[in-house]
Amino acid sequence: MIRHGLLGALFLLPTTLFAQIRVNQVGMYPNQEKTAVIEGVVSAGKVKITDARTGKSVAKAKVLRTATSPWSKKKRTVIDFSGLKQPGKYLITCGKEKAAFNISDEALCEVTEGALKAFYLNRTGVPVEEKYAGAYAHPLGHPDTLVYIHPSAASLGRPAESTISSPYGWYDAGDFNKYIVNSAFSVGIMLCSYEQNKAYFDRLSVNIPESGNHTADILDELYFNLRWMLTMQDPYDGGVYHKLTTPNFEGFIMPVECKQKRYVVQKSTAAALDFAAVMAQAARIYKGNKDYHCFAEKAARAAIAAFGWAERNPQVLYMQGRMSEKFKPAVSTGEYGDFNLTDEWFWASTELFILTGDEAFEKLAVKYQSQRFSAPTWGGVASLGAYDWMMLKAGHDIANNSRQQLLQHCDSIVATTATSSFQTPNGNSPRDFGWGCLAETFGTNGLSLLYAHRLTGDKKYLTAAQEDADYILGRNATGYCYVTGFGTKSPMNPHHRLSHADGIEAPYPGLLVGGPNPGQQDIANVKEYPSKQPDESYVDVMDSYASNEIAINWNASLLALLGWLEASQN
Repeated sequence: MIRHGLLGALFLLPTTLFAQIRVNQVGMYPNQEKTAVIEGVVSAGKVKITDARTGKSVAKAKVLRTATSPWSKKKRTVIDFSGLKQPGKYLITCGKEKAAFNISDEALCEVTEGALKAFYLNRTGVPVEEKYAGAYAHPLGHPDTLVYIHPSAASLGRPAESTISSPYGWYDAGDFNKYIVNSAFSVGIMLCSYEQNKAYFDRLSVNIPESGNHTADILDELYFNLRWMLTMQDPYDGGVYHKLTTPNFEGFIMPVECKQKRYVVQKSTAAALDFAAVMAQAARIYKGNKDYHCFAEKAARAAIAAFGWAERNPQVLYMQGRMSEKFKPAVSTGEYGDFNLTDEWFWASTELFILTGDEAFEKLAVKYQSQRFSAPTWGGVASLGAYDWMMLKAGHDIANNSRQQLLQHCDSIVATTATSSFQTPNGNSPRDFGWGCLAETFGTNGLSLLYAHRLTGDKKYLTAAQEDADYILGRNATGYCYVTGFGTKSPMNPHHRLSHADGIEAPYPGLLVGGPNPGQQDIANVKEYPSKQPDESYVDVMDSYASNEIAINWNASLLALLGWLEASQN
C-alpha cells in the first residue's frame, strides 16, 4: 500500500519564506527536468546548489535564459539543474537568498494523498472522525435528511415545501452547499484519471472509513458523492435538481451552527446532462464492484432517465436572478449557470454510447462533437467525452478528430515554454489568469498534456505536465506553493468556512486555492491586492474569494494531474 499518516506530518515542514528564488517546494523526480527561477538577472556563477545536510556542492546551475515578463517587464533568470538526479534534500543559494527543494522517487506522493484526503475532510451528512481526520475532526452539521422542495423545483409528485432526504456528498467550495453541475465535473475528471492509472490509484490508501475494503480509496470517496447525486433525481420524471442550498450563504461558522433551511432548487438541463454523463461513466467503472453491488445498475438507469428528461426539456437553463424574482425564498448562492449546452450533450451522449452501445447516442455524439479542443472545466466538459473517444474508441472518426485537436492544442501551449518566465507551457498570457486559474489553466491543461503523452509516447508532453505541476507547487510569480499544508510557503487563510471557523491556525490540508485573479472581484472585501499584474494578483486572506477560495472541481483537477504524474513515475 502507498503510505499514509498524512495529517500527522504535514506541518513539520520549514516555514521560512524565500522571496527571490522560485522552485517546486514539494518534490521533483530524479529523472525529470529541474529548473528554478530567480528574480533579476544573475550569472550561473552566483548560484550554488548544495546538499542541505552537509553543505557540499552537488551540481552546477546552468542559465537557460533571462526572461522578461510580457506585462510587468520584470526580468528573471531561469536556471537548470536537471543533471542532479540523486534523491535527497537540497538548497539553492543566490546571494543571501536560499530555497529548499527535494528529489524523491515518490516526489508527489504525499501531496497527491493530501488532495484526495481533502475530500473526506469536506464530507457532509456524517461526522468527520478524529481517527481519520486528526485535529480536523468535526461533528455532523448538515444531515440533509429533511431538505425542502423549493417552489422552483415543485412537481406533481413533490409539491413546494414538501421534504426529501438528500444526505452525503461534499461541501462544494468555501460554502456549505452542494451543486450537481460541479459535482458531476469533479467526479468525472477524477474518474478519467483513475481509468488511465488504475494500478496506481488502486493502491493509494489515505485512511478513510472505507479503507481496507475491496475498493480503491478514490472510488470509495467518489461513491460517497455519487450516492448523494442519486438523491437529486426526481423519481417521478427523471429530472435532476440543479443544487441543494440554503437561500443565502452561511456565515463563517461551523456546520453544526448553521440554522437556515436547505432546499433543492429548480431542475435544469445542464444538471440532467452532467448527471447522466457521470452516472453512465460511473456505471461502467463500478461494474462488478464487490462493495457496491447494485450501484452500477442503479447509476445506469438513472443516467438514461436523466438523459430522457433532458431530451424532453432541452433548454431549461438555470437563471438564478429570474428564478428568484418568480419564486421565494430568493436564492443568492453559487449559480453555476451555463447557456451553451453543446458540450454537455456531447459528454452525456458519449458516455451513454460507451455504456450501452446504442447507436442513437453515437449519432448525437457525432452531432455535438467539438471542432476545437479546450481543457476541461465545469462549464466546458466536451473534453471529458473526447478523452474517452481517444482512449476507448480509437479509430472512430470522433476519436481521430479529438486526437488531432488535442495534439494541436498541446503543441500550441508547449511552444510557449521556451520564452516563458517560469518554464511552463501555461501562464504566458494574461488570459491564463483568472477565477480558478490554477486548476482551470494549469491543472486541466496539465492533464491534457498527459493524455497527449499517453497517446504518442512523446516525452515533451510529460515534461510540460510536470512543469505545470511545478508552477502550482511554487515556481511562480508569488512564490507560493498553492496547496494548503505543503511546501515552505503555502496559503494559511483560504476562503473556506471550515478552515476559518474550526479554531485551528493551520487550514485544512491538501486544498488547492484558486490563484492569481486580475479581475479582483472581491476588492471591496480585500481592500488591497499586492499587485495588479495578472500572475501576481493573489492575496492570502480569508476574504479573497476571487483568489483564495477552494473548490471541489479545483481539487479534483489537482488530484487528477498529480496522481497521474505519480503513477507515471511509479
